[in-house]
Parts: sequence; C-alpha cells; structure tokens
Amino acid sequence: MTGEIQISKLVFCAYTALSVAACVQDSNIEPDRLSTLMSDTVLANLESAIPALMDSGGVTGMSIAITADTGLVWSRGFGVRSAEARESVDSSSVFEAASLSKPVFAYAFLQLVDEGVFDLDTPISEYFEYEAIAHDPRGAQITPRMVLTHSPGFPNWRPRDGQLTIDNEPGTEFSYSGEGFVYLQRAVMHVTGEPLDQIANRLVFAPLGMRSSSYLWQEEFEDRVALPHNADGQVMNKNKPQTGRGNAAASLHTTAPDFARFVMAVMKDSLLSDSTAAAMLTPQIDVDSNVTWGLGIGLQENEYGRGFWHWGDNSGYKAYTLSYPERGIGIVWFTNSDNGHSILDGMLELLFGGEHMASRWLDYEQYDSPGKKVREELRRVYGDAGIDSAIARYHELKASEPAEAFDEFLLNSLGYSLLQNDRIDDAIAAFELNVAEYPEASNPYDSLGEAYLAAGDTARAIVNYQRSVEIDPGNTNGAAILERLRGGTG
Repeated sequence: MTGEIQISKLVFCAYTALSVAACVQDSNIEPDRLSTLMSDTVLANLESAIPALMDSGGVTGMSIAITADTGLVWSRGFGVRSAEARESVDSSSVFEAASLSKPVFAYAFLQLVDEGVFDLDTPISEYFEYEAIAHDPRGAQITPRMVLTHSPGFPNWRPRDGQLTIDNEPGTEFSYSGEGFVYLQRAVMHVTGEPLDQIANRLVFAPLGMRSSSYLWQEEFEDRVALPHNADGQVMNKNKPQTGRGNAAASLHTTAPDFARFVMAVMKDSLLSDSTAAAMLTPQIDVDSNVTWGLGIGLQENEYGRGFWHWGDNSGYKAYTLSYPERGIGIVWFTNSDNGHSILDGMLELLFGGEHMASRWLDYEQYDSPGKKVREELRRVYGDAGIDSAIARYHELKASEPAEAFDEFLLNSLGYSLLQNDRIDDAIAAFELNVAEYPEASNPYDSLGEAYLAAGDTARAIVNYQRSVEIDPGNTNGAAILERLRGGTG
C-alpha cells in the first residue's frame, strides 16, 4: 500500500533493531508523514518502538490512543500500572489527566455559551462574586474568554494558605493559570446549581460515551487505576478526589480511548455550534512563535496545518494530546511517571515527525539531555557510596561534561530526592553546595531553608529564607514561611 512505501525511518528502526535515540537523531522527515501514520505497518512497529523509548526515559506505564475523525483507530497499553504489583497497563487503565482536564471543562462551558447561559465577554463577576479576588478591583474585569485563554492575570496556583493575586492586567497577556479555571468552575456551579462532575457528565461524558471519565474518584477505578510513580520509579500516594473536591483544571480521571472520543468530538464540531467550534480552534492570544491559545486549548502551526494540543503535569502523571482536524487525526497518551515528559520529543518524532513549536515552548528536559545524564550519575554514586562521594563526583563531572548540563536545578533535584526520603543531613549538604555554586540565585537558598526547617534548625532556616526573598521579592511562598518563622509559629 502507499503508506507502506512511504513509511518513515521509524519502521526501519524497528526492523533493524536500531536504538530509538539513534533513529530519532538521524530521522529524515517525510513531507507527508501523517498519511503513513495509520498504516498497519507503522502501527505494528510502534508496539516495539514505544516500549524502547519508555525504557530509555524510565517511564513506568503508558496508555495511548490514535483516532481519526471517524473513530478510534488504535489503542494500546505499555508498561505497568504499579511497579510493585506489576499489573500491565491496557486500554481500560485509568490515569489522572492532569491539565487535560481543562479543555474538557472548556468544551462543557462553551455549550453553556451556545445555550445563552453565559457570554464569553461578560465579566464573570456579574454571574458570581468570588471572595478570593474581592481585594482587587481589577477582578471585576475578568471574563470567561480571559480564563479560557489564560489571560486573567492570575498565577498558575496561589501559594498554599496564601492570597490569590492578579499579577498582570486582565486580558493583556498569556499567563497559564489553573486558578482561572477554578474561578470559572465556581461560577458555572453557582449559575447551574450543579456540581462539576454532574455538569461534565451531562454535557460531555454521557453524550460522547466517555463511560470511564470523572472529575471525582469512582470506586470502579480501583481495579484499573495506574498508580503514580516518581522519577526513581517508586509508587507514590494516589490522590482520590471526593465529592466537593473536583477541580476543573486538574482532577479529571479517564482512559486513553475515552479522551480520544473527546478529541474526535472537537475535530468534528459535534456538540458545539459551528461558530463556537470555530472560535475554540481560532487563535485568541499569542503564546510563542507559532504557538497560540484558542478557547481552552493550545494551538500550533506547522507543515501539517493548525493543530490543537494540550499537556498534563500532575505529580506522578504526565499526559499529552495533539490533533490536526484538517488531516483528521488525533493522538492522546497518558503516563504514570514523573519521567513521562522526558520522552515527549521522542514520542512526537515517532508519531508525527516535523517541527513542534509547542513542545519547544514547554521545554521539558528530555531523557537524553546532558543534565539528566549528570543527575542520574550523581544519584548512582550517592546510592553506591554516599553524599561525600556524590559531591566529589559532581566536581569531576563539572570539569568534564558540557556546561549546559549544570544549572541551579541539578543539585536541587538531588537534594529534594534526599529530603523526601528523610536523608535530611545529606539533603542539606547538597543544598549547601548548590548555594555555593549559585550564590546569586533565590531558589537554592529557599531549598536550603526548607531542609534546615526539616532538621529543626529554625535559625538557619530563617537566614536562608531571608536571603532567598532578598534576591527574589516575588518569592511569596518563602516570604510567608519567613513571616511565620519570625512570628514563632513555625
């Protein structure tokens, strides 16, 4: 068939057992790669290429679905749902969708716009008074369109126990924010009188046949859930949002085939009016070069045309979706690993080829990056010989490895890994080295302050939090901790 004649180098890699990394680096992109993606040959060879890529990146499990505008084409599970129990991931496995929650909620909200319940450009304050922003008169300017385009001026999340602030003039610039979606969720719940999951089920899940999707934890998920794993492959505690705790920005639980049904609906304009469906996928605000935002969804332009995309990033879960409506193809995958986005570029190359400006804008560290290799070497040395040997190895690597492998986050990562495993003294040693290496950066002092606090050394914690806030007055979380410690309540 034509698809078999035009198959990409991915197929050659699979047949000749070349490494995924080598194939990706030496890839020769076909100009019409999408036309080959759904050929039987390419789909068959994905089944060996994807596990090889996951293994390279240390990704525990993955569920993936490919859909055309006419239906589900291919869905597979790889790896395991739990590194301890070793149950295999399959197409029925339930994952946290993380921020892939947002476009689903946006799709429900846009139906309410079509019904005349809401107007995109009427201030949300006319529907619902939000106590969290009552202190700032600019809150009265924020509209649903601003929330859906991430331009209300909110941070992504407010500091724990801290105040929600408006950091940019509403409607003026893109600033990704989960807080905006929570605000709009509260307004929708107030106006409709329905809880989030009931709204989503009525407007999205039931009409699209998404029977394994919910913003709340369901008992039927218990036997199918893919548990979260940290970067070291260890099982983490699973968050199970109960009644009243659903979050439009982050708490969706779903399967790859279910989310593919949503993707298909967006491609086909199936539940929205023509004008609203077009507006959802029309650039509303600039983000980066060839990256814009529609109504609740990211957009990118490349040789395949305009694609809609979104990423998800919860602790222990990473997700991605990308579709090209004009080409009639969409993809979604979920992983249950903090390493999930370390193979993002590799997955995009395997599946699509071409340029992906959204991935470039996200700028996640990839599994084969120099920094990741150095970090893994430090962890290996620490595990074998302890913190003194790891620090000595750091200095050796600093002299021999590319400068790009080293930044203030390298030692911070090691320090937090130790802190989370109650190796407090070793964590302090790692953070102290980081402060010595980056004395003009705020974050190393903040981390060292946290470690001293964990050790019960309040005096040294105060010194380091103070220095962190002096360097970066915008470190509101550090300032709040510092105030608490000085007040004697820490």
